[in-house]
Formats: sequence, C-alpha cells, structure tokens
Amino acid sequence: MPNAKLKHYLQLHFLVFIAGFTAILGELISVGAKDLVWYRMVIASILVFGYIKYKKLAIRLNAKAIFKFVLAGVLIALHWITFFEAINQSNVSITLAMFSTGAFFASFVEPLIHKRRIVWYEIIFGLIVIFGVFLISRGELHYINGMILGVVSALLSTLFSVLNGAFIKQYNATVISFYEFVSGVLFLSVFMVFENGVNAKFFQISWMDLLYLFILGSICTAYAFIEAVKVMKYISPYTVILSYNLEPVYGIVLAVLLFPETEIMGIHFYYGVVLVLGTLVLEAILKQRKSIKENAN
Repeated sequence: MPNAKLKHYLQLHFLVFIAGFTAILGELISVGAKDLVWYRMVIASILVFGYIKYKKLAIRLNAKAIFKFVLAGVLIALHWITFFEAINQSNVSITLAMFSTGAFFASFVEPLIHKRRIVWYEIIFGLIVIFGVFLISRGELHYINGMILGVVSALLSTLFSVLNGAFIKQYNATVISFYEFVSGVLFLSVFMVFENGVNAKFFQISWMDLLYLFILGSICTAYAFIEAVKVMKYISPYTVILSYNLEPVYGIVLAVLLFPETEIMGIHFYYGVVLVLGTLVLEAILKQRKSIKENAN
C-alpha cells in the first residue's frame, strides 16, 4: 500500500529530525553535561519502564545479559556526556560535524568485533573523511576542545551501536534500552557522589530547563527509540542507516536558523561537511550493493 509505505518513510525522517533536534536542546539547556545526561536517562528510564508494563514485556534476564547491558549503559552515558560537553565547548555545528565521523569509525570497529576483513574502499573512504575533518577544522581551531570531544563521542557511539546490534539479535530492544538507561543513571549517580556530592542545588533548575529536559528524555529518547524499532519492521536497515546519516544535516540547518550569531561558519567548514556526509552516503550505497550480490549468490 503506497500510502502506508509513505507513512513509514515520513515517520523515519521525523525520527531523524528528532535526532538532529537533540543537539539544539543541548544548546538550550543550561545545566552541565553530566547533570543533563542524568536527567535525560532518569526520564527515559521511567517512561520506557511504563511502556514495558503497558506491553507486559518480561524484563527478568540472567546475570550475564544484565552485565552486558550495564557496560553498554555506561558507554551510552559517556557518549552523551561527551556529545553535550562538545556543544558547550564549541557549538552545535562543530559537534554534529565531528559526530558524523561515527560511520567512519564503524567501518573499522565493526570488522574488529565481528572478525571480518576491512574492505578496500573503507580505507579510501576513511582517508577522505579525515581530509573532510581537516577542512572542517581549518580556521576553526579555537573550537579544538569541542572537536576532540565530538570525535570521542562519535567513537563511543560507534562502540555502543556495534554492541547493541549484537544484543538486539537475542533480546527485546525495549528491555535492553531500559537496562541501559538504568545502568547509566546508577553509573552517573555514583560518579557524581564521589566527584563532589549531590546536594539540594543539583535539583534546583529552572522551569524552562525542566521542560527542555522532559522533551529530551521523552520525545528525543524514549519515544524515538521505541518508534525506531517499530519503523525497522517496515523499512530496510539500509534505508534506515542512510536516512540517519542526514541527522547532522538537519541539526546544522536548525542550528543556523535558530542561532545564526554563533552557528554560521566559514566556507571550509561546509566543504568538509559535504565531503564527509557524501562519503558516508556513497559507502552505504556500495555496502548495500555488495550485500545484494552476496545474497544473490
């Protein structure tokens, strides 16, 4: 049914738009990166748990599985902390440009974990992405801290995604997400207590920050994750991956429209972004063709 297919494609791009909007919320929220991620994961944990209860999903798992999800939860917490701190240290455009290198890292991390050979064009594309990052950084070296944090965030996100991809083959995605969010909350709580303690001031945040945090934890985290799992039942993983490569595009366009005084960058920045994103799209197309040939044989 064409209309049903169009509905799923529109839903997918709405989810990609939400992913890009996450960086905008990171710019708007005034609390620190660790506090922001703690609130985000608490809100998401509560909402996902409510969804699990509504759907009557079983959440009891063995200790080995829970241990894996705890590690993944720590990874995603660290990814989000470095992502939002990168925005604080630079801006949305720089952070999203650096974050787009995640697909490049995946080309090397995924073969290492799944023990397969690196394809020749992955090396070439990797070099092109590095050149694209060089163009992005040219003239913007005053944002070097944000760039480094953005790249670290992309690497952590890649590690998390590769591990999660293996988990989803065996366990329910929503249940996995619940354990990861709760693990992230516990990890951050312990870390913050040992760092400088948690006092009443930690919970004294403005109503606008509370509103933005709720949108971040509900729509941009709990809702987006659950809906992403649903949409993959109707659209191929290739199309989903290719569409999510547009996340930096949506985010950067939104940032320029909303914060023109801080987000409009030099021409080399946009050359670099186009080069990186174009490379990632081309790589996804080649991998899809390779997959079709392998399945045909």
